[in-house]
Amino acid sequence: MDKLDVTGVHIIEAALTTMPGSPGVYRMLDPKGGALYVGKARNLKKRVTSYTQLARLPERLRRMVAGTASMEIVTTHTEAEALLLEANLIKRLKPRYNILLRDDKSFPWLMLTGDHPYPQLAKHRGAQTRKGDYWGPFASAWAVNQSVQTLQRVFLLRTCADTVFANRTRPCLLYQIKRCSAPCVGRIAEADYARLVAQAREFLSGKSGVLQKELAAAMQEASDRLEFEQAAAIRDRIKGLTLMQGSGVINPASLGEADIIAVHQAAEQACVQVFFIRGGHNNGNRSFYPANTASDGPGAVLAAFIAQFYDDKPPPPLLLLNHMPDDTPLLAEALSLKAGRRVHITVPQRGEKLDIVLHAATNAREALERKLAEAAGQGKLLAAVAELFGLPETPRRIETYDNSHIMGTNAYGVMVVAGPEGFMKSAYRKFSIKSAITPGDDFGMMREVMERRFGRSLAEDPGRDSEQWPDLVLIDGGAGQLSAARAIMEELGLEDIPLVGIAKGPDRDAGREWFHMQGHAPFQLPPRDPVLYFLQRLRDEAHRFAITTHRAGRSKKLVTSELDEIPGIGAARKKALLQHFGAAREVKGAGLKDLEAVTGINRATARAVYAFFHPGARLPDD
Repeated sequence: MDKLDVTGVHIIEAALTTMPGSPGVYRMLDPKGGALYVGKARNLKKRVTSYTQLARLPERLRRMVAGTASMEIVTTHTEAEALLLEANLIKRLKPRYNILLRDDKSFPWLMLTGDHPYPQLAKHRGAQTRKGDYWGPFASAWAVNQSVQTLQRVFLLRTCADTVFANRTRPCLLYQIKRCSAPCVGRIAEADYARLVAQAREFLSGKSGVLQKELAAAMQEASDRLEFEQAAAIRDRIKGLTLMQGSGVINPASLGEADIIAVHQAAEQACVQVFFIRGGHNNGNRSFYPANTASDGPGAVLAAFIAQFYDDKPPPPLLLLNHMPDDTPLLAEALSLKAGRRVHITVPQRGEKLDIVLHAATNAREALERKLAEAAGQGKLLAAVAELFGLPETPRRIETYDNSHIMGTNAYGVMVVAGPEGFMKSAYRKFSIKSAITPGDDFGMMREVMERRFGRSLAEDPGRDSEQWPDLVLIDGGAGQLSAARAIMEELGLEDIPLVGIAKGPDRDAGREWFHMQGHAPFQLPPRDPVLYFLQRLRDEAHRFAITTHRAGRSKKLVTSELDEIPGIGAARKKALLQHFGAAREVKGAGLKDLEAVTGINRATARAVYAFFHPGARLPDD
């Protein structure tokens, strides 16, 4: 037992003197207050005491104890509440020694708005604050887009925004191709549209069988009345309905509401595959690769994954798994508490449910095999980069910088990050240039970006102990950009971080890039060199991110436009104006009487808007 271990044990023993024997969550913290580990317990005192018995701990936990400088606890009423709090804290704090769910971005949902006479069918992400009905989650944007397209074909619901709807004067192309009933121009009565909305709700809620019978009867009635065009339209809707109900190995009709979750482990890594079944429909699947799973079995991985996965989303009534998670009864109790109803966790042993889980397990295995193969290729490329630029070891974090602007306006700098597992998109950063930039002063932009990025990192981590420091920095540019970046790094005392500039040749042909390094003459790589392709990908990704960031910023500025500069015009009045006129440009050209006709805009506000866009114009007296 070394001195560090003893120090950590003494800190834990000191915390135990005042620790209660009730349920709760404990946090082990490093000297800077960062979370090393978050755990839950039915009896905090009894659970934490186990960390003082070092001889019984695995090496990973011995290191955790050695790094512990302080402890914090939060008591809860029950162990199930402690589990939910633990999952929330792990996702938020990302402790070094916990199994971590990564790539858990928000999932898309399907939405039917409830604040308009003709509800809109749309894809939705984020907080569900708008009045309406939501179905999901869907595994990907592609999955929800496919469902939207099929639902358009079956139920003819509008997908256009309310502002577009309010300003249509004739049907759009979707009406012509029989994907919308054109309520915007009165081609369908409100009651008939409401019937379509009700049918869509029934279908999305899993009542597709009843709906199919209704459509079949309606088609027969239309045919009996010799209304063959209407019968053909209903036939097309039935075909679309059948298409949405079709399924292969995953048979949603037999499940209703469920998630199928399977884990596969190999080479000290894990892949968790999740299939989403909602309303009897397969909403797609997604692969996850939890971190810090090398020393844990499938039960521990699934327990940690499930608790964190459902931290910000409602669990379905049934979870079908290929391994039983650790503390299954407690996990089911916690999920039931969160859902407000009973949640069952089971590992099927026979029948079609077993086939479904085995299919998910096969997907998990194949996804992990692909990832390991890609990582092996990525590792070889990173080793070759280290050799090319004379790095002391294979880089685990490469940052690439670029900027974008139009004659100095809407200027942005960006940072993209790559490592052994490819692009690390969660680490990407945008920098809106705050200083006045002379048109064409790319050097000045680069100086500001590097100063903000590394200046802030030094302030937060002066010892450079975290993993957020790059092993290599690539600059999209030649000697000038490299010199600007180098000057800032030297001012910050970071001259030990390798910097490389990538500049295109005089004809700007890809494949003829020049590489610039301090103390080396510029050089090129053979046109078909795999390392050249890899470095081009990094540079191109930075360029793509810079362009999209610039466009988004420019569009946002256009959207905010001049309406935000008018005194007395807040979000509600701005929305009323835009919904009435369709665009800020139309508001600008509107007459005083037209402005006064807008719902929610009184006469004084209308005069203020008109005067703003027509300075010096004479207004009629009150």
